[in-house]
Amino acid sequence: MSFRKRNVGLSGSSVKHPKTDPDTLPAAIPGVRASPLDGRLTTSTGTPSLDDILGHSGLALGNSVLIEENGTTDFGATLLRYFAAEGVVQGHQMHVVGVGESWARELPAVSVVAGGETAPLESLTGNEKERMKIAWRYERLGDFGAGPSSARATPALDRKSVINSCNEKDPTPTTFCHTFDLTKRLTISDPKSLVFIPIHLKSQNESPFLSVLHSLRGQLTTSPNSIIHRLIIPNLLSPALYPPHASNPQHILQFLHSLRALLRQYPRRLVTFMTLPLMLYPRATGLTRWMELLCDGVIELSPFPHSMDTGPPSTASGAATAQEEKPQGMVNVHRLPVFYERGGGGILGDDLAFTVSRRKFVIRPFNLPPVEGDIEAQAGEADGKPTKVDIDF
Repeated sequence: MSFRKRNVGLSGSSVKHPKTDPDTLPAAIPGVRASPLDGRLTTSTGTPSLDDILGHSGLALGNSVLIEENGTTDFGATLLRYFAAEGVVQGHQMHVVGVGESWARELPAVSVVAGGETAPLESLTGNEKERMKIAWRYERLGDFGAGPSSARATPALDRKSVINSCNEKDPTPTTFCHTFDLTKRLTISDPKSLVFIPIHLKSQNESPFLSVLHSLRGQLTTSPNSIIHRLIIPNLLSPALYPPHASNPQHILQFLHSLRALLRQYPRRLVTFMTLPLMLYPRATGLTRWMELLCDGVIELSPFPHSMDTGPPSTASGAATAQEEKPQGMVNVHRLPVFYERGGGGILGDDLAFTVSRRKFVIRPFNLPPVEGDIEAQAGEADGKPTKVDIDF
């Protein structure tokens, strides 16, 4: 019978190697903050109302969003420009596919403080400063266990409490989402922050997306871990930008598969935003459905017919009050990042509509106008004041 000391390992080296994570991030990165739901890192899309819809008060890193649009309009391009402008202002690396450098000249500039919409911290009261520190963390959570649909059904936060996220250890707020003005153009100080990836017209047997994956993978490998990369793909599979064989399932689906693999390989450094014209590739086709399955988030824009703009204000307006602008289309959320991947159910909550003005893109609940003959409701809509029906419980 042999004897040996207890609690002594039989084998193994005594040298302890520190654990290293090749994809770790520094403590603070501009334009990145923790989700109020589960703490995952998120970045802003440049549109506060779209950040609220995504369920994490922003777009979670390592995910992709596909914006589908019906008709011949191009409202999705506005969301792409907001997304790109936010990344340029935050110092992120932009990768734009299929378009030339002239596309960057149309990015909106940061809006000048006016009308109290983005009031500075010094002009706020003590209660407002305290609300700025906690509002973004708690007010969008909704009821416990209600899911993201409850957060979307709540009223939108005050702009001052959405764009600034404050660290409790650091009283100085950092701007998470800027306000942009579509009437002005953004001045890009560092042209290297925008990388334009052309689509090469090759033979039908070779995928036109190979150059995109090669360029993106090279940038992710050589750049520091503190750099956030934003991949922007305007008008995916549009005949004006892509060759005819780009829509072959063996090319486009393989590209989305590879892109999804890169997003999972770099879950804290890469996000993707792309648009798809449903006029050319309707949702009834199998190709579009497979493309949706390979994207983490899918949002459809359905603009209203132009004939609705000429109708009477009492019947054509979907705004809650006379001060609000008329909606220009409906928003249908088919998939949400993270939520659907974990087995989330259908999208619930109010119907959503979008409004594009000269200075902003807003997504809000769609409210039907009052019924003709309801004088009290029509008077309240015209005055912009709550009626008796609104305040009764």
